[in-house]
Amino acid sequence: MFNMILADLFKMYKSSAIKILFGITTFCAAIMVVFANLIPQGKIGEEYTGIGFMLSDISMMSILGAAIAGIFICGDFDNKTIHNAIAGGYSRGVVIVSKAIVFFCAVGFILLPYAIITGIALGTGLKFDMGAVSVGFLNILSKDSGVVFTASVLLKLLAAAFTLMLVYMAQLSICVPFALLFKKPVLVVVIYYLISILTGQVTALRHSSQVLDNIFLFTPFGGNYNFVTLSTGTGDFIKAIAVSVVFIIAMIAMTYSIFRKSEIK
Repeated sequence: MFNMILADLFKMYKSSAIKILFGITTFCAAIMVVFANLIPQGKIGEEYTGIGFMLSDISMMSILGAAIAGIFICGDFDNKTIHNAIAGGYSRGVVIVSKAIVFFCAVGFILLPYAIITGIALGTGLKFDMGAVSVGFLNILSKDSGVVFTASVLLKLLAAAFTLMLVYMAQLSICVPFALLFKKPVLVVVIYYLISILTGQVTALRHSSQVLDNIFLFTPFGGNYNFVTLSTGTGDFIKAIAVSVVFIIAMIAMTYSIFRKSEIK
């Protein structure tokens, strides 16, 4: 399995697609920061808040994260890489786990610009705020702007960034069974984007139903997992990480259950 992971990581490293996606998130993260700085100053109108949100990590990952699954997992069905791996003696479980690990590495890679640029922006001491639409790294930028950087603040920022990345990976882990089930990149992107919109709407209603709130707490879409900041407690970080890890394992197990029964043509 280790050799398969290394081979897929090298293929991803050489891929122009991952470089383009990384370039897109770098550009979007930079423009997001500019909007978050200019809007509270009144230099651009609040009507541009929607554009700033559209460029934020929560919005872009709904599309680009699913696109990665379509490109690197569905693509391996088209080029027979998965078929050859199974024919070469790898079990389906090994194939699924290795593909999932590489997928999560790719998700983390294209999220790096948001984490790095957010950290740099906070280090400037400037004011950033995007109001109620602030989620993920944009939320950190909005809630913690003006913070004085110390060693402890840097550690908290690293913890928040790591937790957010893991939460995104857990949310996008749904794309792994979708990719192996449908084998069509467009379907994976469209279905996940619809799910992200639906969960966003349902999550907004969680306070109206205790049962719904409790159910969502056991998924990376619930609770305040997308709203961690530098002031988030250690226990909340641990809870977000634990829920994300368990959810990822559940998605991989579901994928194996589907994949082991399917015929490879």
